[in-house]
Order: sequence, then C-alpha cells, then structure tokens
Amino acid sequence: MDEHRGFDHLLFFVVVALMGLGLIMVYSASSITSLTERADALYYFKRQLLWVALGLLGMFWFARVPYRSLQSYALPLLLVALFFLILVLIPGVSREIGGARRWLRIGGQGFQPSEFAKLVFVIYMAWSISAKQDRIKELVRGVLPDLAVMTIFFVLILKGPNLSTAAIVAGTYFLMLFLGNGSLAHLSWMVGAGVVTLVGLIFEKGYRMKRFLAFLDPWSSAKTSGYHIIQSLIAIGAGGVWGLGLGQSRQKFFLLPERHTDFIFAIICEELGLVGGVTVVVLFGILIWRGFYVAVRAPDMFGFLLASGITVVIALQVLINLGVVLSLLPTTGVTLPFVSYGGSSLLFLAVMVGILLNVSRFGSSQHAVVDHQRQPFIRWLNRSWERLSVRARR
Repeated sequence: MDEHRGFDHLLFFVVVALMGLGLIMVYSASSITSLTERADALYYFKRQLLWVALGLLGMFWFARVPYRSLQSYALPLLLVALFFLILVLIPGVSREIGGARRWLRIGGQGFQPSEFAKLVFVIYMAWSISAKQDRIKELVRGVLPDLAVMTIFFVLILKGPNLSTAAIVAGTYFLMLFLGNGSLAHLSWMVGAGVVTLVGLIFEKGYRMKRFLAFLDPWSSAKTSGYHIIQSLIAIGAGGVWGLGLGQSRQKFFLLPERHTDFIFAIICEELGLVGGVTVVVLFGILIWRGFYVAVRAPDMFGFLLASGITVVIALQVLINLGVVLSLLPTTGVTLPFVSYGGSSLLFLAVMVGILLNVSRFGSSQHAVVDHQRQPFIRWLNRSWERLSVRARR
C-alpha cells in the first residue's frame, strides 16, 4: 500500500472553516452568559479555543499515523472504552449535571466517555467486519458477536442517560454492516427491532414522552417541554434572510437555553440569517461528501469501513442536531460537530477527521476496493456530486 503525498485538502479546509465559525459563534452566543456567571465575557471562548488547538494537534497527529496500525489497537481500545463507560455510571466517581452522569474529571477537565466510545466503536467495527468478510452473512459467526458489542455500548451509553448518542452508535453499526456486505435480511429485522426499541424507550421515561409530545405541539407546553423548541424557532425566524448582524442576537440574553452548545445553530440563523444557516449546511454537505469520496477510494475494506463509519457518525450527529433546532425531531442533547461548545466532542471528532485524512493519503480510484458489493450506491452519490461541482464551475 503506497502512500500518496497529499491528504484531502478540501476536507481539511472545510473542517477548519467550521471550527473557525464555531469559535466566533461560541463567543457571540456565550459572552453574556460568561460575563454574568464567570465575570469574564471570554470564558467559554478561551476554553473553546484551547480545545480547537488540541483538536487540530490531534487531527494532524492521526493524519500522519497509518490508519492500518489502528487494527492492532481495536480490541484494547474497545476494552478501555467499556471501562470508561462503566466508570462514569458509578456514583461519586462521575460528574452529574442535570441528572445525567456523562462526565469524568481528568486533570481538572471534563471528559465525556461516550464521545471517546463513538471513535473506538467505529475503529472496532471497521476491523471486525472487514476481518470476517467470508462469513459476514452468517448470523451466528458473522453478525451476533458484533451485535452483542453494539448492544453493550448502547445500554451503557443509554444508562447515562444519553439516548441520542446511543442511537447514533446503533445507527452507525447498521450502516457499517450494510456497507460491509451484511445480509439485507439480517439488517431488516435488526432495524425493525431497533425502531421498536427506540419507540419503547421514548414511552418508558416521562421526560422523553413530554419532549416527544412537545415536538408534536410545542405551544401546548410553551413554558416547559416546548420552551426550547419555541425559543429556537423564534431565533431562526428573527434572523430573516440576512440576519440581525454578528453579535446582535436577542435570544442569547437568557431566552434560548443551551445557546452556545446544542442550539448554537439557532443563534447562527438569528445573527447571520438564512444565508449563514445555508452556508453551514453546505459546509457539512461538502464534509460528508468528501468523507464518502475518501471511503470509496480506500485501498482495502478496513479503510473503506473506517472512513465510512466516521462519515456516518458525523452525518448522523449533524442531522439530529439540525433536526432538533429546526423542530423536525424531538429535543435531545446532541452538539453540532466542530461548531458547538464542548471539549470532548470537538477533540474526538477532530481525531476522527485526522484518521479520515490519513485514509485519503493512501486512496485512489485505481486502487479502490473493487469487489465491494455496496460501493455502487456511494459511487453514484459521488458521481452526482462531481457533476454538480462541474456545473457550478461552469
């Protein structure tokens, strides 16, 4: 496997652009909160700047480490991730915020094991599925071992409680198995069981049920469960086409909750308008396109599944966050990748992109995995994007 000299520069610059926009918007959305709660308008901005710097270092480091070496660490990393997921559930050890145990304190900094778990899960599944292509359609030897691992991850993350991240892990597994030549019959019943489980989990907890009902009719609970959605839509509507202007948000004055984290896209639309919101969506569209572009040019199945899994994680997180902010999905806690305030999320997503950049260093259309059954779907997607790019240049 010969390494090419350069990595995917478009992918790199899109991620850096999102990080830069995130820094600007975190400062704008959090300055009032920072000044009131911390007596420092730059408090969240400075912390985010530190995580961006660490994220870039992690990205550059993993862009240089040959991705194939990750296969040797797949199982040890899996055990470490499971250890942290169990540790965070122990009372007195983890940091509880808002009734949820999702954080550990390491070196004075908050660490969210579920973010690390998403990275490790993709590495492990890419290794496992690629290693057993000869039996991937067998239920007992091919599917059940990985399904058991996914279920353990799902349950431990769900205990956080963190249903949204658990759903991202499950969705990533199903899509990686699909792309890894898994049986469509097996996938059908697993996806069906997953949907039933998801519905059951929504009805199981009262607060989830309230959020779901608020999603259907937010004005019926305008001061409680529907408050987030209503304030988000007010912010988006106030921005109009061109926005109120950078730093001119009204919703950041303690009206919109989680304004610099989960609902930062609403502040972007309020200050930068429809133009700013569409720009962010286009940047994520390019990022996802380049992720699959890198995947189909990977020289082996492990590289293909690794790049695909990373892209799927980012895509699902973007879709859930935007869906919540735009009131297309019930309210749940998922940050907007590279843009929202959050150290663990930013760091491990940057590491994922670093791995993706490394895969791009080895790939080419001449050395792609030609025997993969599901690649025609993604190749069609990439050809469509390429045609659009050519027409745009004209």
